Amino acid sequence: MHDAMGKKIVAVEVINSSTNQKGTTDANGYFEMIVTNEGSYNFLFYKDNYAITDEVIVAPTNNLVITLRAMNSLSEVIVSKERAKVFTLNKLKDIEETAIYAGKKTEVIAVSNLLANKATNNARQIYAQVVGLTINESSDGGLQLSIGGRGLNPNRTSNFNTRQNDYDISADVLGYPESYYATPTEALEEIQVIRGAASLQYGTQFGGLVNFKIRKPVDKPIEFLTRNTIGSHGLYTNFSSLSGTSKKFSYYTFINYKKGDGFRPNSDFESKNYFINLNYQFTKNTSLHFDYTYFNYLAHQAGGLTDEMFNSNSNQSNRERNWFGVNWNLYALRFKHHFEHNADFSLQFFGLDASRKTVGFRPNRVSIPDEVDTVRDLITGDFVNWGAEARYLKRYSINDNLSAFLIGGKYYQSNNTGIQGPGSSRSNADFNLSTNEFPFFENQSDYHYPNLNFSLFGENIFKISSKFSITPGFRIEKIRTEANGSYRKINRDLAGNIILDETIFEENVKDRNFVLFGVGLSFKPKNSLEVYGNISQNYRSVTFNDIRTVNSNQAIAPGISDEKGYTSDIGIRGNFRNKLSFDSSVYALYYNDKIGEYNTEIGGLFYRYRDNIGTALTYGFETLLNWNIAETFFVKSDDFLWNVFTNAAFTGSDYLRSEQKGIEGKEVEFVPMLNLKIGSGVGYKNFMASIQFSYVSSQFTDATNSKVGANAISNGTSGQIPCYYVGDISLSYKCKQFKLETGLTNFTNNTYFTRRATGYPGPGIIPSDPITFYTTIEFKF
Repeated sequence: MHDAMGKKIVAVEVINSSTNQKGTTDANGYFEMIVTNEGSYNFLFYKDNYAITDEVIVAPTNNLVITLRAMNSLSEVIVSKERAKVFTLNKLKDIEETAIYAGKKTEVIAVSNLLANKATNNARQIYAQVVGLTINESSDGGLQLSIGGRGLNPNRTSNFNTRQNDYDISADVLGYPESYYATPTEALEEIQVIRGAASLQYGTQFGGLVNFKIRKPVDKPIEFLTRNTIGSHGLYTNFSSLSGTSKKFSYYTFINYKKGDGFRPNSDFESKNYFINLNYQFTKNTSLHFDYTYFNYLAHQAGGLTDEMFNSNSNQSNRERNWFGVNWNLYALRFKHHFEHNADFSLQFFGLDASRKTVGFRPNRVSIPDEVDTVRDLITGDFVNWGAEARYLKRYSINDNLSAFLIGGKYYQSNNTGIQGPGSSRSNADFNLSTNEFPFFENQSDYHYPNLNFSLFGENIFKISSKFSITPGFRIEKIRTEANGSYRKINRDLAGNIILDETIFEENVKDRNFVLFGVGLSFKPKNSLEVYGNISQNYRSVTFNDIRTVNSNQAIAPGISDEKGYTSDIGIRGNFRNKLSFDSSVYALYYNDKIGEYNTEIGGLFYRYRDNIGTALTYGFETLLNWNIAETFFVKSDDFLWNVFTNAAFTGSDYLRSEQKGIEGKEVEFVPMLNLKIGSGVGYKNFMASIQFSYVSSQFTDATNSKVGANAISNGTSGQIPCYYVGDISLSYKCKQFKLETGLTNFTNNTYFTRRATGYPGPGIIPSDPITFYTTIEFKF
């Protein structure tokens, strides 16, 4: 493999579209692809900054010479078209390294082709073509990602297994599966989303997998890129990266800095993010990869609002002393080897040393103003965990049809702590306990959470014919979660005098073993069309918050237990003559012992009660259509593109059974009946533009389907999220090494919200951003 000047090109993607095989060229520009039968095969060759090359190769053959055409002088539209071709091919892959995706509902976001506010990780734009997602929007510059769907709470993406470069990045995949860190979009090559059937390979979660794939090193000694963004409300971000390859060594590193004031008072933030990836290619088949991620941020929290406060002035804040801080350190070491007998092996070790801290005024009523010199609620969590995951994938033939077998195992352990107690009466971000200042603070606890998980998983693609495959799989789980510690119980009489003050010690151990099964079916009558279906069991362990968090307006059922169920999909996806791509499916998610919240009265006091509230079913139809209008109606031009997309999810839900009064027959929380996004992108030479509209119908936030808070305590934290619509527009222009991006988000300036918080960062209604602008200048050499 070489360019027009005869220079060898390494790390070129080689795709056999006839057999769905994929490989890359080695350090000498060579590649090897084994096919079992003689005949003609369609091969595609692609690398960043080179045009895609399509060749028909007759097997058997060797000593081929393929020439790639450099795209350095080509327009943005041509480069975008070339990337789109590769993206379409990769999206249909059944096997990627040591993972199997056959028969699963998979969605891949090609970040390089996105025209969006990447500096603030604007999820509404970035995930616009992933069907059925619900999003908790925030104004903190995209420091966290909160997505859900199909009746799963979006809060910090806790119902997905969240990974970066294939390793876990959440606080604790079992006890606290919340993602306080989200890889900056400006650093990403693609985002992989695999729905609930991913439970067999990537954990038991009902949501499935979200995997952030960071950019690969470039094949020249050094490349520098810097992006500076300014925007509304004092927003400033800088993203700078270095990348390169020297012989067998390659690297990619970035620094990302963000700060802003937010559109509400008391909502300023600042973050620092650093990442380095080091790679060494021992031989063409063996490599070693190391990642380190550092993430630190401090955010002022404006707090939540009641319905009345939101309706009168959604920009207000009555919390001046609420703060949230995160310190994240992620490590990963991965070894990969390709065996000559057409098999692949990977072994990775990963670890996390992190903390999250919050301090603030959190009374049981949202409307109570922040009183200076009073006690604040302090909650801290320290997360120290590590794990290892090994995978072996073997390709083999059945009647000359290529099949594959995957076996893997994962070990994961954590040693985490959580402390809750009195915070200082000051207004700054003081994350130290103030027990001397406030010795009789009610909300106090001190817990140790040692968790252990071992799993064994396997899948096998049985290629029954060249067009039809069956992929059964299993996952064996051993889970041990513990909560060892104490909490303080203080009761007062009507005059405020203490009549009970005791410390209650408890040791909560949950040890279980179980097996999950699943199967996927795939029928491909042609390379550009696939009919797929799958069904898979799912499981969700109770979390730290499910077991013990002291909150004056919240209570937790003492016998709360794990959740069980399954997900299934039946769909059709494909591409028609490069003019229309589509993925349409129906799905069902069955949720037994679903954990949820409802308002109730205990001992004459009102609480938001957390318990296993029943058996729920979520079902619906999801469809994504992307129409290439330029190819359909206009004379073919390399310098012009125009596409339109529609992303629609029609969803229904019911609580089938519940022992709690007033829940059976009600709708499931966080399930809008209609979730619609439509948009269009147009480009000519180096100018690109996109516009997008989103509409989400109303949804409930508690199992009783209350439309507003039933009393003063639940005002703001319970009730409907009304329907809303919002529009976004983005523009870009490239000139040589420079690129200018700009846009308006929520250019209709609608007032709406996507979340009623019960804890962080409220409680209460969290308003979404009004109209905002951003401008980014990129320079690369």
